[in-house]
Amino acid sequence: MELAGKRVLLIISGGIAAYKSLDLIRRLRERGASVRPVMSRAAQEFITPLAVGALAASHVYTDLFSREDEQDVGHIRLARDCDLVVVAPASADLMAKMAHGLADDLPSAVLLATDRPVLLAPAMNPVMWNAAPTRRNIETLKADGRHMIGPMRGEMAESGEAGTGRMAEPLEIVAAVVSLLAPGERPLAGRRAIVTSGPTHEPIDPVRYIANRSSGKQGHAIAAALARLGADVTLVSGPVTIADPAGLRTIHVETAEQMLEAVLGALPADIAVMVAAVADWRVVGAAGQKIKKLPGSAPAPLALAENPDILKTIGHHAERPTYVVGFAAETQDVEENGRRKLQAKGADIIVANDVSPDTGIMGGDRNRVKLISKAGVEEWPDLGKDEVAARLASRIAAELSGG
Repeated sequence: MELAGKRVLLIISGGIAAYKSLDLIRRLRERGASVRPVMSRAAQEFITPLAVGALAASHVYTDLFSREDEQDVGHIRLARDCDLVVVAPASADLMAKMAHGLADDLPSAVLLATDRPVLLAPAMNPVMWNAAPTRRNIETLKADGRHMIGPMRGEMAESGEAGTGRMAEPLEIVAAVVSLLAPGERPLAGRRAIVTSGPTHEPIDPVRYIANRSSGKQGHAIAAALARLGADVTLVSGPVTIADPAGLRTIHVETAEQMLEAVLGALPADIAVMVAAVADWRVVGAAGQKIKKLPGSAPAPLALAENPDILKTIGHHAERPTYVVGFAAETQDVEENGRRKLQAKGADIIVANDVSPDTGIMGGDRNRVKLISKAGVEEWPDLGKDEVAARLASRIAAELSGG
């Protein structure tokens, strides 16, 4: 486990993103870290110390003036008895206190007293993030040597506004923790990876298009997982509504031809993971204006042409990556179709799954996959898409290292 024996002091400040800290605790402990939580008064309005303490298996510290906790100068002990301080979420208020050296509650006192590395995961409304005082505070904190992960761009849970301000996802924060505390645990350092994700949209006219029902969740998660293991990742994403993963390059495309061009432009690479649900067909001569429905007339026929096969192109390319992974989204004969795809496309492994409507996989947060290779078929249990991504990234790293 990458973080075995490491001690993380987790400071949770106020904001709706505090709920993510519960998953963050679980993820850190899965990797062997011990987590000691500190909660601000505002954080307790969103999640309870009882829930935090249960997940951390630790006492939760909340009060600077606690008779019990402060009898041995508890805030100083907390500030020093750890390997890393993580603030997630880091509110605008708490970062302002840090930047100006204020210490009027337990979290700010601990942060002023610590001599350990500090990792901040900001979370706030986009207008607050872009406000001049916040920008000044961020620059001060960076100059003071504080590390930062995020925030991400996306829709805000509390207001429905979109912009930069969402807290980084727990697994992204864990990756940053690993890079600070266990920098040797990056088996893909120096490797280049290309990942495709999401659907493609093939225009019929300026309003209508042909597409697949992909959300991009699995592809984006795999790109982030490879980056956490040290890979230099280029993500080629079709039209999706989820945020770009932090810390890697994302190229946005619409059509299959644009996706192929972007993938070829990212070569050479060591790894290619072709997750995108690329439309098999495109319309020949898409209309420049909206096609109007005329009363009593049949719909205009659509002439279709086959789209480029991106996986097959990469699998047989002169600059073929060392390890090529393809995905097979099927509704029947999953293993048989996966084996045919493995042979035809030149991939090292096919990740096949049943995406029938009753599975909820397309657009959902969970997946159940079979890994098909020349060695045979390996079936994984029902897992969250983040966990599928983490396992697949680890498998790729092992394959490239000969393990």
